[in-house]
Amino acid sequence: MERIIVILVIGALAGWLGSIIYKGSGLGIIGNIVIGIIGSYVGYWLLGKLDISLGTGWVGAILTGAVGAIIILVLSNLLYKRR
Repeated sequence: MERIIVILVIGALAGWLGSIIYKGSGLGIIGNIVIGIIGSYVGYWLLGKLDISLGTGWVGAILTGAVGAIIILVLSNLLYKRR
């Protein structure tokens, strides 16, 4: 149970940070959590492929999630602006 709470908190912070940096429209707390959690997977995968580490612990997880969240926000903006 504790692990789920940690994932949600890191996801929320990563999604919030990604939306602040990208200056997109507000997604709300649920949207930030979802984007942050998915962004964490994208960020860890992409930065791992590039052999880049943004640190360890909470700060590294939040920064990596934020990078992934920004990537997801950019891609979703590209997809939804075309429609």
